Amino acid sequence: MDWGVIFDDTLRGAVGMSAILYAIGAIGLNVHFGYTGLINFGQVAFMAAGSYGMAISINQWDLPLWGGWLFGIGSAVVLALLLGIPTLRLRADYLAIVTIAVGEIIRNVVRADRYREVTGGPRGIFSFADGFRDLNPLPDGQYGFGPLRYGSDQMFFRLTGWGLALLMVLVVWLLMRSPWGRVIKSIRDDEDAVRSLGKNAYGYKLQALIVGGVIAAIGSMFVDSADNEVGQLSFRPTTTFYLYVVLILGGAGRVWGPVIGSMIFWGMSQFIDGVLTQGDIVETQDVGDVRTMLIGAALVSLVIWRPQGIFGDKREIALEVR
Repeated sequence: MDWGVIFDDTLRGAVGMSAILYAIGAIGLNVHFGYTGLINFGQVAFMAAGSYGMAISINQWDLPLWGGWLFGIGSAVVLALLLGIPTLRLRADYLAIVTIAVGEIIRNVVRADRYREVTGGPRGIFSFADGFRDLNPLPDGQYGFGPLRYGSDQMFFRLTGWGLALLMVLVVWLLMRSPWGRVIKSIRDDEDAVRSLGKNAYGYKLQALIVGGVIAAIGSMFVDSADNEVGQLSFRPTTTFYLYVVLILGGAGRVWGPVIGSMIFWGMSQFIDGVLTQGDIVETQDVGDVRTMLIGAALVSLVIWRPQGIFGDKREIALEVR
């Protein structure tokens, strides 16, 4: 077994595009679950709304890339309103049921043959963000050090992606230090007390749903712009549950939790793949299933022995669900 190759792949996985996507998506989920106490099992729906809204608007209406991004953000806002207005006045489990259902509805609609001309059907939408690579200021060549060496485009995507993740961290940090953020965290801790002080808890929860959904949409739009394709396979329900793994691993209610959790999750995934593949422990076609089982077992252990995650606080996840 070549441990050097395994550790190199682990490091590349920890800073790769998947880690960026899940870090930003989990930052949005942290606004919902970690800070506001909203149980959203359909974060992938916001990601799909952003990416497909962006790609369809560019392909169908010839919008520029920045126009497609604005349309994708608007799509996420509209989805948050459609989900939040009828459910946020009810018990928390209604939002959970509705969001997971809407995520599957969107995925099945965009993959349907009858909408193939608009959504691309099962194949998705390609070649809508050709101009994104033109934004790269780096000359052709290799950049980085050690195992983290990439061509100019890949280095540009990673630098920009992690820069975007840090920007989202800063935005959430500033929001949670503001009066708005203090109300949001108070709703999580005791919604009745917030109402007794004259605050419109419903309005604040709706705003939090919009903010977290838009952040997830931005992460998805960035990665799909870099890949220059949008496919419905990226928006399966497992994506949302992996986002929860990332969030719980790093620590819900902690501004750096999603970023650290995503890096650990994808680094660990690559490490397990490398050990299973090079060690001939299982057949190649079974590596993905075994990896999922091992990560699931690790998550169960984490929930039992340290439910607050690596950097979390038990008080941050002691939700009063109604």
